[in-house]
Amino acid sequence: MAKAKPFIKWVGGKSQLIEQLDAQLPADFGNWENVTYIEPFVGGGAMLFYMLQRYPNIQHAIINDINPDLATCYRTVRDNPEQLIESLMDIENAYLALETEEGRKDFFMAARDRYNEKNLDPIENTTKFFFLNRTCFNGLYRVNKKGLFNVPFGKYSNPTICDPETIRKDSELLQRVEILNGDFESTFEHAHGNTLFYFDPPYRPLSDTSSFNDYAKEAFNDDAQIRLKEYCDRINEAGFHFMLSNSDCKGKNENDNFFDVLYGAYHRTRIFEQNGTPNIVCRNYNIN
Repeated sequence: MAKAKPFIKWVGGKSQLIEQLDAQLPADFGNWENVTYIEPFVGGGAMLFYMLQRYPNIQHAIINDINPDLATCYRTVRDNPEQLIESLMDIENAYLALETEEGRKDFFMAARDRYNEKNLDPIENTTKFFFLNRTCFNGLYRVNKKGLFNVPFGKYSNPTICDPETIRKDSELLQRVEILNGDFESTFEHAHGNTLFYFDPPYRPLSDTSSFNDYAKEAFNDDAQIRLKEYCDRINEAGFHFMLSNSDCKGKNENDNFFDVLYGAYHRTRIFEQNGTPNIVCRNYNIN
């Protein structure tokens, strides 16, 4: 039986770290009652779809992203899956019917220009979002300082633009999810009772050449990382739980103690991606 999974490609997606992140949850999380789960940086949603399927005790889920087009995507998948599927099939058929790379590139550029007009209805906007995500270079989502999508054409021979089964499965799960679009701090008012926040913010660059976090026109720099830690303090003081993952700067440079100092009052664990890239997980509870 097919499972719900991310419907888009997203840099920094957590699919390959899911089991390690699950091991960092509170030991008795599966026994909590009436759980509220909040993701203030939902991105591609790998953790969200995993958590909703793995833990039926999550009664309320709130997701947020500062990218308005991504928030529209989630709402459209949730509320209008069949209309979206029909629209995606149309654009997929039109694109795959083009036999030359030049023709496909022209089609891509026209779709990108239309998407960047920023006046589309939710179905067309989400259709263009999916299309660009599947046909652009490396499946990146990157915008310039004006918030305009600027990733170049990707040379894929037979990309899957419409995956009806995934959209329907995701739509089903998203029925119990509230979708917000704004700053991460706006999620606090949704916390009550047994609440777990999972933070997957734009990662702090491990080097000058890996500084990709242009998901939105607003930069996420060290000041923003510090503001996020202060938000975690607020969550902790209110009696809620949080788990945060980020790049492990110390794993690349042993003198870079940024997160160890910043989250010095909390539990910290190192985990590694399959390619050996180090990550740090910070949390305000003991898992033993």
